[in-house]
Amino acid sequence: MLRHKLIHPQITAIIAAAGHHSTILIADGNYPAASKRGPRAELVSLNLMPGVPTCDQVLEALLSAIPVEAIQTMQTETSGPYALDGDPPVWEDYRKTIKNEGLDLEIQPVDKWAFYEAVSTNDHVLTIQTADQQRYANILLTVGVRMD
Repeated sequence: MLRHKLIHPQITAIIAAAGHHSTILIADGNYPAASKRGPRAELVSLNLMPGVPTCDQVLEALLSAIPVEAIQTMQTETSGPYALDGDPPVWEDYRKTIKNEGLDLEIQPVDKWAFYEAVSTNDHVLTIQTADQQRYANILLTVGVRMD
């Protein structure tokens, strides 16, 4: 019987095999998950219907199960149709979830193309496709080291 919040058997198996520096992408409903992932990354589609589940819900489950040493998001655009004046609202949700899990980590926004490059490496082991409709909800976790 699992003691953490994550109970999805396929995701649990993949993260159990992951090691330090492996990366896990929680992708929003707009992310091109079929083409933008590492060569060995597995894709798990959880997109049930628009908005279900959210990236934040998946983040909560993962943070309960694995040590994380870095969290990256895709930096917002400042011009064009997807531009925002500040941080997307979903990032505040992430900050609350990270804090609730007792982690002292900051979200690190990275350029869109650098984000795609980070997801395309051999270290990328898993993409979890959600149906989150919020802009800039993609979040990349770097697995840390278990210290207990």
